[in-house]
Amino acid sequence: MRKVHKDAKDALAGLLKDGMTVMSGGFGISGIPSLLIEAIRDSGVKGLTVISNNAGIDGVGLGMLLETRQIRKMISSYVGENATFAKQYLAGELEIEFNPQGTLAERIRSGGAGIPAFFTKTGVGTAVAEGKETRDFDGEAYVMERTLFADLAIVHAYMGDHEGNLVYRKTARNFNPIMATAAKVTVAQVEHLVRPGELEADHIHTPGIFVKRLVACPPGFEKRIEQRTVRKHPAPAAGPDHLPR
Repeated sequence: MRKVHKDAKDALAGLLKDGMTVMSGGFGISGIPSLLIEAIRDSGVKGLTVISNNAGIDGVGLGMLLETRQIRKMISSYVGENATFAKQYLAGELEIEFNPQGTLAERIRSGGAGIPAFFTKTGVGTAVAEGKETRDFDGEAYVMERTLFADLAIVHAYMGDHEGNLVYRKTARNFNPIMATAAKVTVAQVEHLVRPGELEADHIHTPGIFVKRLVACPPGFEKRIEQRTVRKHPAPAAGPDHLPR
């Protein structure tokens, strides 16, 4: 089966429909599948439920889908960097399901593992637990969380081969690996596409069995930085008096 497609539009062809649930990898705008998000925007599909740690920033990442009002509901843990998100939510135009970040990660991971629900102490006695089953284990209260499984997962990887094996790099190894396992179809964009056998087996984070389609990022692909922070280093001391003795 041919997994590599010529561009993001081709990689998503036949997969998109109104009202579907999409998992989108990334943390802030690190490791986001930006090419695939742009292709979803250009498709015009609407009424989406999007599962993502956050909603990007204005005009970048999932922020693009918010600007075009293609997202009906967000399942997230943090959305504080997106003014469009806040505006739509406060106006009652966007539904939100907030999750503690660790709970969100486990809901996705367990969904990929075929586990329908789990119990956690996180959120017990707070608004997070409202309307959910609670149970006592060894004298401690736990709340039940249902797992998440999407129609489509879109992820970003540093390297991938033609079989769909993926390797993530540094901060981009965030929600991408678990989301890749937790959807009916996973589509990946990769910065460096290599031939089968060129990836060290022990370095692979996502086995190709989980990935149905791939697209290579074009030359000059831009990876945005959400907040550039640079610490100033003091100038090194000079002269013999400052040399180690």
